[in-house]
Amino acid sequence: MSYGNQGDGGYGSQPPGGGYGQQPPSGGGYGGGYGQQPPSGGGGYGQQPPSGGGYGQQPPSGGGYGGGYGQQPPSGGGYGGGYGQQPPAGGNPPDNHLVAAILTTIFCCMPLGIVSIVKSTQVNSKWQVGDYQGAALASEEAKTWWKRTLIAGIIWWVLVILFYVVVFVLLAASVPSSSY
Repeated sequence: MSYGNQGDGGYGSQPPGGGYGQQPPSGGGYGGGYGQQPPSGGGGYGQQPPSGGGYGQQPPSGGGYGGGYGQQPPSGGGYGGGYGQQPPAGGNPPDNHLVAAILTTIFCCMPLGIVSIVKSTQVNSKWQVGDYQGAALASEEAKTWWKRTLIAGIIWWVLVILFYVVVFVLLAASVPSSSY
């Protein structure tokens, strides 16, 4: 008995010797038992169609993601394949730059520093769930943001010092000098 293209197995394959929808053969009584189909050639509700078709049939596998339930999508493997990949050699998470992010937030520029702290806290959480590429990317972003914070802080403090120097020079020039 053939059920069409069943492949090598999988979710839709039929057991040997019969299908899921067929009734067991039994004799006697009125029609042979509960739910049994009459032995006619036209088939019934419980029998599979004799040609290709039916609910249990596997789709044809040809590449891509539509090849069947049991096939896995192709993975690039290595570092950055996504969740479930093996950690890179060494097994340690990348540097999260948390200390630099906190110090630049306190001493330099708070708005940019908060972004660097958020990025640095994402490093370890992404590493723990297996997103190694995401952890490396978050580490690089944290480093970029604390450096931006440091540069903004340096520019800010240089401007503050220049402001006080200019104010001091203007005040000193406006004070009359006395001569004895």
